[in-house]
Amino acid sequence: MKRFMDWMTENFAPRMNKLAKNPWISSIQEAILSAMPLILIGSFVTMFNIIGEYVSWFPDLSLISSFSFGLLSLCLAYQIPFILMEKKKHRKTAKQAGMAGISLFLLLIYPLAGDVAGWAAEDGSFTGTEGLSILLGRMGTEGMLAAILGGLFVGCIMNLFAKHTFFKEDSAMPDFIIVWFDTLIPMLIIILVGWIFTFQLEISLFALINQIFAPFIAVGQSFWGFVLFNFLAFAFLYSFGISTWVLYPVMAAIMLPAIGANSVAAPGSELYIHTNETLNLFLIGGGGTTLGLNVLMLFSKSKRLKVVGRSCIVPSIFNINEPVVFGAPIAFNPLLMIPMWIMGFIGPVITYAALSLGLVPIPTQVFNFWYLPGPIIGYMVTQSIAGVFLVLIIFALSCVVYYPFLKVYDNQEYVKEQEKIKESSSARA
Repeated sequence: MKRFMDWMTENFAPRMNKLAKNPWISSIQEAILSAMPLILIGSFVTMFNIIGEYVSWFPDLSLISSFSFGLLSLCLAYQIPFILMEKKKHRKTAKQAGMAGISLFLLLIYPLAGDVAGWAAEDGSFTGTEGLSILLGRMGTEGMLAAILGGLFVGCIMNLFAKHTFFKEDSAMPDFIIVWFDTLIPMLIIILVGWIFTFQLEISLFALINQIFAPFIAVGQSFWGFVLFNFLAFAFLYSFGISTWVLYPVMAAIMLPAIGANSVAAPGSELYIHTNETLNLFLIGGGGTTLGLNVLMLFSKSKRLKVVGRSCIVPSIFNINEPVVFGAPIAFNPLLMIPMWIMGFIGPVITYAALSLGLVPIPTQVFNFWYLPGPIIGYMVTQSIAGVFLVLIIFALSCVVYYPFLKVYDNQEYVKEQEKIKESSSARA
């Protein structure tokens, strides 16, 4: 165990943390995080639409979600190349990269040519005009893979050309004009690539990208994919101080399109289980289901553990567990890492089983208020009391799993504290 811990500490963890800071990966992470308000707006809509089930005059707010969460990929198409250029120290051309990202994305999602409804120029009435139509669903989570890959391609091209300029450093030309000319060629190349595939070769890169990644998405939505992804991200890696954001770009590409598909699925059709909403059913107190541990720490014999438990209990109730993970600590502490791994495995297993067997409804609406207490989330994401019972069962099980390990650790810490008291007493004497 010691050899394994040393290898994880000295080799694996530093490499994973370095990977998380890679500009190409971190640009995806930050782009998704920057779009979080759009997801939260969708969560508000889900919450308020519950009122509509009981109050007949309350308006249907679904369209608000369509124009917030439903435009997620369009926003990512701008943000990814924009953030990437800033990380590469090319801030002058970051906005142009973002605009090129939007242009390429709209080409990637394969706009259809034909008769579409348009505004007549004179009287403002509708009339049939020749033009392009774009499916709105592809601008949401359905087009997320296209937005990510397209954004990275744009960032690559813009980064290559950002190293060259048509003007000398002491040029008298205004900076904005220099940026215009320096970005003309790369932006033209980017748009030409999309134009050639879409309108000349008539190849839907959107469909091609989704087909290529379909097996990966299928694995992520399978039982073992669900269990292993969440075990690695929220228990194993986290216990070594490795941020869960390392795997978030991959998991987001699985989870966000899934909840988007669930929200528009026809009644009786098969639903996806691996969504961000589902994770909230077992991440009670945060990764590793640590609220149970935190509650048990309140009754520790060790003064230090009791103080840590009291100071961390409020954040833990709201699913913020960094204080207890690094304060107890759980990280790099074999006595508490092992039960965290156990819960990191058992929690997803029980949740997947309960949802797949129909004991608990599968989430169908966006709800990312992960910082609400577990029972409230259990009801909101499943729209059922069964979800509340599932949360309470997993919480009770976490207390059982953590108890024997905490008991041993508590006794060790208590003995150390008593020895220090005796040493200080003898020193005074």
